[in-house]
Amino acid sequence: MTVEGGLQAVRDPARVRALAARLAEGAGGRPLTLMHVCGTHENTIARCGLRGLLPAGVRVIAGPGCPVCVCPPEDIQAAAELALEPGVTVATFGDMLRVPGDLSLEEARARGGDVRVVLGAHGAVELARDEPDRQVVLFAVGFETTACTVAAAVLADPPPNLSFLLSHRRIPPALEGLLAIADLPLDGFLLPGHVLTVTGLEPYDRLARAAGVPAVVAGFEPVDVMLGLVQLAARAGRGETGNAYPRAVRPGGNPIALAMLARAFLHDHARWRGIGAFPESGYALRPELAHLDARRRFGVDTDRELPDHAEGCQCGEVMLGMVEPEDCPLFDRGCSPSTPRGPCMVSAEGTCRNRHQFRSVGHG
Repeated sequence: MTVEGGLQAVRDPARVRALAARLAEGAGGRPLTLMHVCGTHENTIARCGLRGLLPAGVRVIAGPGCPVCVCPPEDIQAAAELALEPGVTVATFGDMLRVPGDLSLEEARARGGDVRVVLGAHGAVELARDEPDRQVVLFAVGFETTACTVAAAVLADPPPNLSFLLSHRRIPPALEGLLAIADLPLDGFLLPGHVLTVTGLEPYDRLARAAGVPAVVAGFEPVDVMLGLVQLAARAGRGETGNAYPRAVRPGGNPIALAMLARAFLHDHARWRGIGAFPESGYALRPELAHLDARRRFGVDTDRELPDHAEGCQCGEVMLGMVEPEDCPLFDRGCSPSTPRGPCMVSAEGTCRNRHQFRSVGHG
């Protein structure tokens, strides 16, 4: 679909309703459970009330599409402890400050730790250059879209006082793991457009063919999301991929970004908070770049594994689409955006945060 008329076209309510009718026709009365793996998709769906337009039997559930939410608590603890070290500054993204754990970054800052918010890896580089007498650690969280920008910083001869605490995640291995969960029947994946601008469709082609489950990449406006769901319904039962976001996603992705990822990182076994560990679902610095690894530079304990959630928090089940946020016993009962008990209530991409913020819109 071209973007004739710009944003007005991809936000047109009439187009959204027409696509909802096409979705009902394509589903043909079949029950379908479709999972998105993108916090921005959840934001669009909740904010625009798209679940209320779904035909009977078609469910769109939220998967582990929020990188802040799946960041394991031991990584947050490591960053908080580093921030409390004399002469160390931890730079990270704003959503990470309030993610709960044994010690959040916000709590570390309240105790005197030096935690700075940066908008990207370039901000940490500038900070290290501006303050050469301090050790700066970039606590880097995100999927492939963010990881490639961190890779660029790693490869660009960063200042000697800058190191990297990586908690990046790769989506395809996690989806493969989700398909192995017996009580999580899935009929298709709605894929995040920004991630696939980097990776392209090829990793998901292999996954879809092997599992016999379709996957379609979509953009982030209401028309984009509904078009992706229409394409998924049309492919139900077939291991095919589709591109409902051709204005941004090319089949081969971004070769320059992919080359930087390959030069900077190896694929690594990684834990996803509340979900489990998946082989090759994370990134680690290549051996020749190990001097930039904050864990190695500061002797960070990499063997500990902390509890994922506070008692009663069901963020893990929410990120698997097994529980609706409103069914969690803590939702709006001690857990809210102002007092988050779980990670899904913190980030703008968190499922609980979006459902809480847009409760008045309804979700069908």
